[in-house]
Formats: sequence, C-alpha cells, structure tokens
Amino acid sequence: MKRSEINNLIRSSIEFFDKMNFRLPPWAFRKPEEWKGQYDSCSEIADNMLGWDLTDFGFGEFHRCGLILFTIRNGNFKSDKKPYAEKIMIVEELQETPMHFHWNKMEDIINRGGGNLVIELYNSDNEGGFTNTPVILKTDGILRKVDAGGIIILTPGESICLEQGVYHRFFGEKGKGRVLVGEVSAVNDDTSDNRFFKPVGRFPEIIEDEKPVHILASEYSKYL
Repeated sequence: MKRSEINNLIRSSIEFFDKMNFRLPPWAFRKPEEWKGQYDSCSEIADNMLGWDLTDFGFGEFHRCGLILFTIRNGNFKSDKKPYAEKIMIVEELQETPMHFHWNKMEDIINRGGGNLVIELYNSDNEGGFTNTPVILKTDGILRKVDAGGIIILTPGESICLEQGVYHRFFGEKGKGRVLVGEVSAVNDDTSDNRFFKPVGRFPEIIEDEKPVHILASEYSKYL
C-alpha cells in the first residue's frame, strides 16, 4: 500500500470516529517525530502494539478486502499482568475481513454504530478445515445455534461472543453504511494467533510516496 493511501485512510477514520462520538486517546494523534526517545514512558504502547493498524491482507484492494483499526489497550503475557484487549474498527460496506479463527483469543465483536455487520461462521476441525456441525454461540448473552456457513447480522448495539477455533469472516451489509465495530477480548497477538482459512498477508508492505501522518503499531521500532 502507498503511504499516501494509508494517510488518507487514517484521516478518514478520525473523521468517522468523531462523527460517531468515539474518542481516541491523545497519543493517537502524535506526529512521528513526537515518538522519538519516548520508549521508556511508552513501552506498553510499543511492545503491545497499541495504536493504528491496517491491512489489505495482501490483495492490494483495501476497499474490497481490508480493515483499519486502532488497538486501544492490550496485555502482553511476557511483560505485564493485563489479560485483556480492546480495539475499535471501521468496516465498509462489502469490505471483507477473510475467514479466520484464533488459537488462543476469545473475543466479543460489537456493533458500536453505523451500518450492520454481517458475520459468516463455521466450526473448525483438527486439520484447520470447516466442519458441517452447527455453531453454538451467544449474542449479547443469548444462546444461539447457527448452521455451518450461516450468518448472523449485528445491528447497532448488538454483539457476538466468538470462542477459540470458530471460523468467522465479516463485512458491512450493502446499503447500510460504514460500521463502527468494537472488539473486547483476551490478550491479542496478531503475529501468531490468527489462523486464516486461506493464507493472507497480515501487515502491508508500504511504498513511501509521502511522509506518514501517524505511525502504525508495527512501526514503533523505527521511531522510538
């Protein structure tokens, strides 16, 4: 992805967060040069990969298959006691996050506002494939059963609890607008805990056609 595209996506995201009355922490708006020499005071941010994150999953078509998010808080089993994480995401109409599950992370996905979020579900087998068994889960504490490959549509205010090993892909419902999506989960580790059904790229290769407006969570080591 070009840095100019990333910059524009971050600017657009900030505008959408403001529109939805969702406030990011003050350090979300730091310029790259403001991070220099700040590791001692900001080690949790850097080590636990808090902040701006986005991906086109290696397809080069962000608006078709991609995701932009901001990790607000996250623990690290190697260095602290925090056992939880929280993210805020923006999902566009028909913008897909591909089918995947997590080996260790249990999570709640929450529609915080805007459009509707469509989630397709499968159980996984021991080889990482799909099963034909129904998926048993809860939405807002209510027990649900969904056929293999079935969907659940979350309207604003609704949430779904996804246990480890449950395959899911999601996208914004056509005609309903962008979706503000929250995630509350166990500690998040995007370097090792994601199992995609088909291999994808998690972190984008960046073409530096202009200077970054804000750095990504994967870039702290370059600046701190």
